[in-house]
Amino acid sequence: MLPVLTRDEMRAADAAALSKVSEDTLVTRAGTAVGHAAVRILGGAYRRYVTVIVGQGNNGADGRVAAAFLARRGVRVTVMVAADAPRALGPADLVIDGAYGTGFRGAYDAPEVPPGVPVLSIDIPSGIDADTGEGPGAPFRASHTVTFAAYKPGLLQGDGPRHCGAVQVTDIGIPLATPRAALMEDADIGALLPARPRESNKWSTALGVVSGSVGMEGSAILCTRGALAAGAGMIRLGTPGNPVGNWPTEAVRVSLGDPRWAGPFLEATTKCRAVVIGPGLGTGERAQAEIRALIAAAPHPLVIDADAITALGDLASARKLLAGRTHATILTPHDGEFARLAGSPPGDDRLAAARSLARGIGAIVLLKGPLTAVASPEAVTPDVYLAGAGVPALATAGTGDVLSGMIGGFLARGMPAQLAAALAAHVHGRAGSRGRSEGLVAGDLPDLAAALLSEVRDDG
Repeated sequence: MLPVLTRDEMRAADAAALSKVSEDTLVTRAGTAVGHAAVRILGGAYRRYVTVIVGQGNNGADGRVAAAFLARRGVRVTVMVAADAPRALGPADLVIDGAYGTGFRGAYDAPEVPPGVPVLSIDIPSGIDADTGEGPGAPFRASHTVTFAAYKPGLLQGDGPRHCGAVQVTDIGIPLATPRAALMEDADIGALLPARPRESNKWSTALGVVSGSVGMEGSAILCTRGALAAGAGMIRLGTPGNPVGNWPTEAVRVSLGDPRWAGPFLEATTKCRAVVIGPGLGTGERAQAEIRALIAAAPHPLVIDADAITALGDLASARKLLAGRTHATILTPHDGEFARLAGSPPGDDRLAAARSLARGIGAIVLLKGPLTAVASPEAVTPDVYLAGAGVPALATAGTGDVLSGMIGGFLARGMPAQLAAALAAHVHGRAGSRGRSEGLVAGDLPDLAAALLSEVRDDG
């Protein structure tokens, strides 16, 4: 996992570092790292032309060190103060953006860069808020960003990802305490995913799924296939629908014919290690009542998704319903479901939004989006895990059903709930990135995810 620090956390880390080394030393290290990155982008130094935009703060100081570094290597360098820079920059082989750093708040209109000229931003593109990623003006649109010590949330959310380009995290000797937020990476798949013991059997990783209704049978199919891909050894599936076609024959059906089905389903899943409830179940009064009954009584870790989130009602009702649970509970809202629960949309800072809802509702919250934030209601460190591997092709019907099944599969394998949700979100995103950029459908994801997990396990 990679640490992610807010501006205040980064400021505290800087202050701690300055008790051991001088500010000049840190600036020299930072500027030199930027200079090396510039040479790599340029493909050399001699007879290259670089424009460096500098501000009054540390980013400007880093930019001046980088300019001096490049000049010593034969680069023709022009340094411009941000406040005096022209509206449009002249020809160059590279523009280095050192105008404003992580402390910046407000709107900034960066000078126009000639078409095709790469931009290297220092720490964060100037004009992007380091915490929220908001860029209300016309920030620099970088092709590369060198950031120091750790990712900043603004590089991962809001306008940040569209403006930062390829991000390089560089160690300049700033010690970090355990971060409050961490970004999942591919190495975490092998590190976190439990191996299957030799003596395991299908019940060792059994999962209950309550999903689908008449006309929404696809939700049950996709959720089940996602769980199987994530390693669930037995699926006990309750659905009011009548699935046909590519129904997963490995799942064992549990009848939900009785209008009061919550109790019989729980009796049929006593040997299961977790339960997923909600995808495609419907929002009719009877279905919603049974969803609430199951949530209140389930002696399992629960993944509450889609129509089961709707059954929770508002924040006060949800908190009251979940208060009596003794096992982990994971909610997986998209922005609309979040707004219904919390009373307002998540806003620009998705880390803060996920944290707030998790603590307010007393459950783990996986807030879906281009940056998925998985927050714990507990005072743990980290309390938020981030998954940023998703691609736009995942914005298609049914992908959330696959994700909820994958979370359930990882829970059934014995993973701690917050990590199970975060790892599932990362694997789900990486699976999507391996699929077709056009025409990807939710049904593609289980096989893509299983292939990814198999490669990691085989390599390990």
